[in-house]
Amino acid sequence: MSLVASYPRRAGQPYVPDRPFQEAVRLRAVSKIYETESGETVHALSNINLDVRSGEFLSVIGASGCGKTTLLRIIAGLEGGYDGELSLRGDSASQVRRNVGIVFQDSNLLPWRNILQNVLLPAQVLRLDRRASIERAHELIELVGLKGFEHKYPYELSGGMRQRISIARALVHDPAVLLMDEPFGALDALTREVMNVEVLKIWEATNKTVFMITHSISEAVFMGDRVVVMSPRPGRVVAEVDIALPRPRNIETLSGEAFAAYTGQLRRLLDIGSSRKEGA
Repeated sequence: MSLVASYPRRAGQPYVPDRPFQEAVRLRAVSKIYETESGETVHALSNINLDVRSGEFLSVIGASGCGKTTLLRIIAGLEGGYDGELSLRGDSASQVRRNVGIVFQDSNLLPWRNILQNVLLPAQVLRLDRRASIERAHELIELVGLKGFEHKYPYELSGGMRQRISIARALVHDPAVLLMDEPFGALDALTREVMNVEVLKIWEATNKTVFMITHSISEAVFMGDRVVVMSPRPGRVVAEVDIALPRPRNIETLSGEAFAAYTGQLRRLLDIGSSRKEGA
């Protein structure tokens, strides 16, 4: 079993699909309204129309409370009661989400399980072949740079190492789509930069479709093929910006003029979205 991508990224080039365009996720007119225990109505999302391309790294940014996580949870099948249509690789939302892996801000590793056992958890829940799952778990642990730590426990690892394991766990059942909800928000700045680079390497090796939520404009640009900007609640798509920075990207990318131009553009778009909300 090989984890090497069938369609590797071309070094020094921006993202170009290596196969005919295919939608990994399709959202049409998706809206979500909550009702609180006190009876108050909260309009979280409004008329979201979005296609996530197969093999794409999509970053989503927006102010706190704009509905980013709600949108991710809808895609993951963890949130119901919404209006509109959602399909995952052509399958309706009513079907089991075996094609999705999720990485949250907290690694959420089980303290009584060692690293290998934590990575294997989704495979056990889905009752996948044990021998093949163990082989894949070992490959993923090596891919995230933690070979030799299989029998360590979460308390023996740093925060960055635990998050690497949570990524391996999210990939062990070989999902087509990897959902990441502020995956580096709890890390210090230096560790966060390192993890940004490492996750891009993992993405390039596995050719997964990634949908990542972040509050960091620079992180969204550095990692994404495209950045989706959302307005304050109710969350709407304000803009979609293609990021034509060459790959592979490294820390030096952060100091380039093109990188600064993209971050400036996105900051202005976020300000425009906020202004529209205030004037509504």
